[in-house]
Parts: sequence; structure tokens; C-alpha cells
Amino acid sequence: MTEQHRTTPSAEPPSCADGPVWHAGACRPADARRAVERAIAACCRPDRPCDEHAVSDAQLVASELTTNAILHGGGVTDFHVDVVGRDVRVCVSDRSDRLPVARPPVDRQGRRRVGGRGWPIVCRLARDVKVSDLPSGGKCISAVVPLT
Repeated sequence: MTEQHRTTPSAEPPSCADGPVWHAGACRPADARRAVERAIAACCRPDRPCDEHAVSDAQLVASELTTNAILHGGGVTDFHVDVVGRDVRVCVSDRSDRLPVARPPVDRQGRRRVGGRGWPIVCRLARDVKVSDLPSGGKCISAVVPLT
């Protein structure tokens, strides 16, 4: 896997001209959704609107990645959002080296499982999903969601 990691926190939402990056430390899913909203809002204008469904998709991807890091990855160690052109890249790092897996919605006895839908949601909504090992251990998952 490729090594990727960002650790420099930013105190303010960025401007679109600078290639927006919104960093947050260890965060909850609601924090991730708000960070995505702030980063995207810095780039959306009346002459360059963002599709509200695409914004919701990006927020859902951020929320699912953050939730999965908390539930399965030992917690969020880094989170950031980049708005590049008409795309949003959400990156979430955690402590686990284990790769995400999609689980069937039913178990071997045919009973419905609780959960297990986050990773398939991320893979369906994002155009590009990458999992990278981190030099200090753990992984970073990045997902690109188009805003159009």
C-alpha cells in the first residue's frame, strides 16, 4: 500500500483558492459531516453551485468512514477534507492495519445483521477509494466524491 498521512491541524476553514483542506483531530461522525459541509461551502457560490445530493453523499461518506474508524479501527487518528476542483476527498486515519471488508447483510442462518453497510456505502458513493498503510502503523482511507 502507499503511505499517506497528514497531521497538521488547521484552526479555520480554508479558502477555495488555496485548495481547501479542513483538518480536525480525532472526531465524531457529526464533526466529520460539519467539516465536509464547511469545506464545500467555501467553494460553492451562486455562479458555481454544488449539487446538494452530492454534498449529502460526501457527508455520508465522511460519516461512515469516521464511524468505521471508531467501531473497527481503534479510533480516528486523523481526519481531513480536500476540495479539489469539483471533487471532495475525505481522508480518515485509524489505528488498525486491517483492511475494511464488506459483510453480507444476512448471516449463515439467513438472519439479518445489524450494521455492516458502511463500507459498501462508501464504495458506492465515492469515485475513488484508497487504503494506505501509515508509517507509524494503522491506515488512512481516502475517498473522492464528485460534487456534480
